[in-house]
Amino acid sequence: MEHELRDITIIGGGPTGLFALFYAGMRGATAQVVDALPDPGGQLTALYPEKWIFDVGGIPKVLAKDLVKSLTAQAMQFGGVFHGAQRVTGLEERDGVFHLITDGGRFPTRAILIAAGIGAFAPRKLPQAAAVPWEGRGVAYAVGDPAQYHDRHVVIIGGGDSAFDWAHQLAPRAASLTLVHRSDRFRAHAATVANVQAAADAGRVSIFTFHELHDVIGQNGAINEVELRDVKAKTTRRVRADHVLPMLGYVGDMGALTEWGLAIVNDEITVNQLMETGRAGVWAAGDVTTYLGKLKLIATGFAEACTAVNQAVHWIYPGKKVDPGHSSNLAIFGQKDD
Repeated sequence: MEHELRDITIIGGGPTGLFALFYAGMRGATAQVVDALPDPGGQLTALYPEKWIFDVGGIPKVLAKDLVKSLTAQAMQFGGVFHGAQRVTGLEERDGVFHLITDGGRFPTRAILIAAGIGAFAPRKLPQAAAVPWEGRGVAYAVGDPAQYHDRHVVIIGGGDSAFDWAHQLAPRAASLTLVHRSDRFRAHAATVANVQAAADAGRVSIFTFHELHDVIGQNGAINEVELRDVKAKTTRRVRADHVLPMLGYVGDMGALTEWGLAIVNDEITVNQLMETGRAGVWAAGDVTTYLGKLKLIATGFAEACTAVNQAVHWIYPGKKVDPGHSSNLAIFGQKDD
């Protein structure tokens, strides 16, 4: 599918990409977001929608999912478009126009802003073949609505932040919650581990270390139990389960971006103070970028998005100033345009 020509196409729909979409619209540029995930929010939506965020300016605390909701509403007010489930596969340039190619279409654009975070990322899958037939039918690699686990028997597999965050979030809702990990060393924040361990001590959570999934047992299209294998004793045990949530982390992939002549080191794009990537017409912002003193914070990504968009707008339309001034003075918001 060939989409209409836009001024700026933003690769990545996380918080930086969504704010860039808003800011481009504020600057009067037509813009769109292309993202490998189906929904806006990036890691906030895929990894920790129920987690509190405390370091967004002016907001004492906000759930990740609510921040995404607000960013999306802000981004769409000027006709911005989000294209989900679009994995970037190539880039062509002819007659002064880029043609961003995805596995679902072509997106003509005058400039590109890469806000891809850790790249197009996908969950690490369980290695056990027994889980494959149940994917989407009880085995899920992401949590959508936590309410669906109310009074259900939930098994979480993993030892990192996502596993422990969701164990902490779902334990009060679930009929039972079992956490399974191949070792007794966890990669999650100590405070979250302590919370889940306290729930285990109180009998609200079961933790099986040195265990892994061995089999999934179900009937009539629904999971009933999982069989766990003790990796040391080589014995097995069965645990009641309606849902299996493998939280094994995500694998980032820069994919086609590595072929664009950008300076990429350790899956990060080196940029200068103008967020320039070294290729004319292509800027970058957010966690995908690196430079001396870089801080990987949402707040940093917002600022970098503003810089990148302003540079791109001036590059496309030289008559427009790089610095638009304060939003409180802009005509687009019904104010006096200085």
